[in-house]
Amino acid sequence: MESEYYYNVDTAKKIIGCDKHYHSVFEIYYLEKGNCTYFIDDKCYDVKEGDIVLIPEGVIHNTVYPDEKHQRKLIQCSKKYIPASAYEKVVSLGYIYRNPLVLIEVNRIFGRIENEYEDPDDFSKDMLAYLTGELVFLLVRNSENRQNITTGSIYVEKALGYVRENFTTDIKLYEVAEVCHMSEEHLSRKFKKETGLGFNEFVNMLRLQKAEYMLKNDKNLSVAEVAFACGFNDSNYFSKKFHCEYGYTPSSVRTVKK
Repeated sequence: MESEYYYNVDTAKKIIGCDKHYHSVFEIYYLEKGNCTYFIDDKCYDVKEGDIVLIPEGVIHNTVYPDEKHQRKLIQCSKKYIPASAYEKVVSLGYIYRNPLVLIEVNRIFGRIENEYEDPDDFSKDMLAYLTGELVFLLVRNSENRQNITTGSIYVEKALGYVRENFTTDIKLYEVAEVCHMSEEHLSRKFKKETGLGFNEFVNMLRLQKAEYMLKNDKNLSVAEVAFACGFNDSNYFSKKFHCEYGYTPSSVRTVKK
């Protein structure tokens, strides 16, 4: 069950199970106490107490906490735990869901999920699916009462968009800084502060995500060809970074056709 459904309550800055910053499961994050900056895709959001963050599979994300006075609850589950009739609707809600009117029910459902996950029996897998579905339906049915969410710096947002469009090239910080009309040092500091990621770390993450997809789906390409197509100038360096990120080599993803 744990491979399909993961639940955690945490007050530490590091989120357990999210080292890759993106994954192949659906994530429901509930900030019970405190506040944080949540970097998702190409934007940074100011997340406050009571907010719920909804992250579909494959979306890059990261959290930055201003201090340790926070508590969050986290669900990571395979898509089958999300009701098929509500999946597209919950995705269409956007990443950040703020609605104080549903918090009593949200807390009740999370409490029941925690009990089922920590003290499982023969029925807990079905109960987790039922309770997760109940949570999703609650959010969808009350979506008209959502509040607006503020985002971070327009300069960082512009930098993120530029990087996403050009990460397969030999992109450098100085050229992104020029696009944003600011110094490299200033952009580097703001980028790290808002996303929680260094510039090169973010670029490599995008490249590795694209490479993982290509290795699985473009099987006529060699590992070296995938590396170069994703912006890596050295296939050995690419293999080293890939292994460090995923725990296995690029060639082990599939058999390369000669």
